[in-house]
Amino acid sequence: MKKQFVILCTALLALCACQKKASKFEYTVDKFYDLEILRYDVPEFESLSLQQKQLLYCLSEAALWGRDILYDQNGRYNLRIRRALEDLYLNYPYDKNTEEFAAFERYLKRVWFSNGIHHHYSEDKFLPEFDQDWFVVACEKASVQYDAAILPVMFDPAVMPKRTTAQDGVDLVACSAGNYYGEGVTQAEAEAWYETHKDNSPEPLWIGLNSQLVKNEKGEIEERVYKVGGLYSAALEKIVGWLYEALQYAENDEQRTAIKYLIEFNETGNLQAFNDYCIAWVRDLDSRVDFVNGFTETYSDPLGITGTWESMVNFKDLAATKRTQLISDNAQWFEDHSTTDPKYKKEEVKGVTAKVITAAILAGDCYPATPIGINLPNANWIRKEYGSKSVTIDNLMHAYNEAAKGNGFNEEFMIDDEIRELYSKYGAMCGDLHTDLHECVGHGSGKLMPGVTKDALKEHASTIEEARADLFGLYYLADPKLVELGLLPNKDAYKAGYYQQMMNGLMTQLVRIEPGKDIEEAHMRNRQLIANWCYAHANGEMEIIERDGKHYLQINDYEGVRRLYGELLAEIQRITSEGDYAAAKEMVETYAVKVNQKLHKEILERYEKLHLAPYKGFVNPVYNLVRNAKGQVTDVTLDFTEGYIEQHLRYSREYSPLPSIN
Repeated sequence: MKKQFVILCTALLALCACQKKASKFEYTVDKFYDLEILRYDVPEFESLSLQQKQLLYCLSEAALWGRDILYDQNGRYNLRIRRALEDLYLNYPYDKNTEEFAAFERYLKRVWFSNGIHHHYSEDKFLPEFDQDWFVVACEKASVQYDAAILPVMFDPAVMPKRTTAQDGVDLVACSAGNYYGEGVTQAEAEAWYETHKDNSPEPLWIGLNSQLVKNEKGEIEERVYKVGGLYSAALEKIVGWLYEALQYAENDEQRTAIKYLIEFNETGNLQAFNDYCIAWVRDLDSRVDFVNGFTETYSDPLGITGTWESMVNFKDLAATKRTQLISDNAQWFEDHSTTDPKYKKEEVKGVTAKVITAAILAGDCYPATPIGINLPNANWIRKEYGSKSVTIDNLMHAYNEAAKGNGFNEEFMIDDEIRELYSKYGAMCGDLHTDLHECVGHGSGKLMPGVTKDALKEHASTIEEARADLFGLYYLADPKLVELGLLPNKDAYKAGYYQQMMNGLMTQLVRIEPGKDIEEAHMRNRQLIANWCYAHANGEMEIIERDGKHYLQINDYEGVRRLYGELLAEIQRITSEGDYAAAKEMVETYAVKVNQKLHKEILERYEKLHLAPYKGFVNPVYNLVRNAKGQVTDVTLDFTEGYIEQHLRYSREYSPLPSIN
């Protein structure tokens, strides 16, 4: 629940004018459908010690072994489908220079990108452009064995059409294809089980974080726990093995303790060990190499309880971290001066640590599409008592920005040269700062009232939480405090960020939505909620004007927009603090879901002419151990030449321990 995505919008990335010097590094790898594949550089890797490089290598191996887990969580047929597709790709007996095979290859690449058969962002099932008969005959000729049950799942649009649905008025569990609940389990049954097993202690266990709810032979609900010896054991054994290897290279006792607790959690499934891991991880402030590994974010569970598997290995960007440190050092000031009711504010903001990091490996739910910022842990009581870690991922933002240069987006959608000039000067700076504020202080702000639990807002919790953090960042982006701290160069720079957020939320993020569809993804709902609410409550602060049949945003009063952000922030914090589900539902359904279809059609037509891909993801570098004549490791090197297809085939060949049915 604490991620900031550059699904934050590719519009943002397309807009950002990079502040860094371009290099000869080749960022673009592949492009298909609405997707573009990039590489990311790993600057300053050579500044790491051999011990740090070996630690990073072990953690990267632990990351890659979790890939199958996410596929299975995203849908119980995904591993069967992926393996059949890969087998056919490798053994196809005919000429591959045909449209049928090209369509097949595009579909396979799409499955890899989404870690399954549902779009990684819209979560709608995407259908093959080749027909079922072609697939069946090709598999027969290639001697590919597959489960016939995958055919309707792949080809019938009515079967499992949505990975995670947020549609109001339906059984969210029954109507979602995600594999967090066994067949036949209903939303009412799952919610009743969670209610019965809820931990209401001051330091609660996150019941359901690492388990699948299924029905036993008696029709009773029970847990299948993710652990060694339990569900996903074969993958977790490999992960644990590499975490044990990492222990010998840990930088200090705090990091070593965190890794040991994570090993215990994976070996036993014990949720107390997970809490201990989170606390130890937050307390490790001195290690340069860091990582996320495990069942973390809950967006994909329709009930927002079970975590998807993800990993990101990284190391601190020492120079850039000075920026986020300034923000975290002033976290109490930001909390005290927000527009929220004093009773919802934290009296003492504890342990907010912020840094800028360089991503070294992406895996699970962070790969190929990845966040640009992370704030963890997600447990509110740990954040309150022990603090949190907030990170901005600099080298990924740099890759996005380099790939987006000169693509014509600004010229097409920004209202005039003045705005474009403003954005060219300050857009990237504002984007970085908004991410920092979102992660460093936004998610860590505010408190819940006594008796209010993290799941009080149910299916709307993710949207409301992301809106809360975004609004906190937006409100302070215009504060003179940022100029005083030296984070912005002048009092007008923030306007670039305000224009982008409003334009994106009202208009340009719609390039990610298919015609006739509502918005269901939490981050997109958040951005439209903010923009639509502010627009609906505006009194001359902004307007959408038409020129030559095209619509543009015009902001007339930027300070007025800030007042609107502040008013909405106060209400969103109230909803969160009081656990006001009815108000959350009304807010989301009124402002975040429905799309202006006429405007949507126009935006899609204008965007299509630019030939841009609205979604981007990455291939990872390859890490190689260098050994001397005695077999001792003397260095770790990086290879950036592996292609998109080659990487996924290698991952499936070398890091795929789970059975096809789990």
